[in-house]
Amino acid sequence: MKRPAKRSTQADPLRRANLAFAKAHPGESERRQPVHTVYGGAHLFKADSAPKIGAVALRALEQHASGVASFASAIGWSPEHPLVPRIQQRVEAKLKAEPVEDFRIDFEDGYGNRPDGEEDGHALAAAGEVADGLEAGTLPPYIGIRIKPLNEELRARSIRTLENFLLELTRRTGRVLPPNFVVTLPKITIAPQVTFFVGELERLERKFRLKSGSLRFELMAETPQIIIGKGGTCLLPALVAAGKGRVSAAHFGTYDYTAGLGITASHQRMRHPACDFTKHVMQVTLAGSGVWLSDGSTAVLPVGGHDAVHAAWRLHYDDVMHSLAGGFYQGWDLHPAQLVTRYAAVFAFFLSGIDAAGARLKNFVQKAAQATLVGSDFDDAATGQGLLNYFLRGINCGAVSEDETLQMTGLTLEELRGRSFVKILRNRTA
Repeated sequence: MKRPAKRSTQADPLRRANLAFAKAHPGESERRQPVHTVYGGAHLFKADSAPKIGAVALRALEQHASGVASFASAIGWSPEHPLVPRIQQRVEAKLKAEPVEDFRIDFEDGYGNRPDGEEDGHALAAAGEVADGLEAGTLPPYIGIRIKPLNEELRARSIRTLENFLLELTRRTGRVLPPNFVVTLPKITIAPQVTFFVGELERLERKFRLKSGSLRFELMAETPQIIIGKGGTCLLPALVAAGKGRVSAAHFGTYDYTAGLGITASHQRMRHPACDFTKHVMQVTLAGSGVWLSDGSTAVLPVGGHDAVHAAWRLHYDDVMHSLAGGFYQGWDLHPAQLVTRYAAVFAFFLSGIDAAGARLKNFVQKAAQATLVGSDFDDAATGQGLLNYFLRGINCGAVSEDETLQMTGLTLEELRGRSFVKILRNRTA
């Protein structure tokens, strides 16, 4: 017996619109976001680059910040602050256990323009090193390559490099990509570049018999035209839509972007007001989309004598803290010694507020109510999820352990790993 056709109602257009909005805004991804991306020229990459970078960072820590007082000076803290020894110990442990969370093999600014034969050779060699690292277990948790822009001058070269890289990688690994492999697309100016790139990724997946959708990429926001384009609209949501579900992140390119605005080199810096404006636009237009956001890099490197290293470390530390306070939980690192202050800032950011956050979350969960008051901070359900995310990010980067989190929040391990504050409340009030 045929079912009667469903009658249309006045609410149908709204229902479709609501569903479309929910699909485009799934909320924060449950995947672990790396706290940084280390960029290095493709011609220099080796299978054991990550542990070697960690060893260089450890030597810098031992040479320039071995004691509590010296470490405190490096990050601009008082040596009497009770958190300093704890942060120092966790930085050292992180550099030994997992110094690099994400690495980008760079065929763009960190590599330059070279003869075709030379770049072809480096693409094949870098892919071979990735295959060796995958087999040896020396790759960082996240890895990928940055290709050249898709402008008319470099488009063919860019795709050729990606194709050569994937040719050798899939040949060596039996068509297995490293976990969390991603391609970085730089200097985007128009949406058709992303549309073209998606078509190329689909073609390469077919050619190398990879699972459909397995080649994901991240956008670089480093041209003014995609922040506010023709007609006064931001192109970022259109770029994500053109990516057809393949866009994992949007990275801000500090120096190309400020240069594009005519800002002179002496004033191109992470905390320039123009950069803050752009990052706010990125946040507003991509909020709830599930696309990760990453800040740029500090160009002043910790090299030279002790005083020069400490000055560069303090600058980098302050830049990272500024990013974290602004809601950018990932950024670029250009030198191994920057890992010292990258992790120092990340750990300080989480540990400085962890006790208060734990009390708020514990109180809110225990009362299982719509709103509670702890001190002067008023909580609601959205804030509860934000507090939970705070601990989850702290656990992922090594700032705090699961056991410490359970003790501070009163959550169970199952609740913590479930990652949903709404589910926690629902189960506790059932």
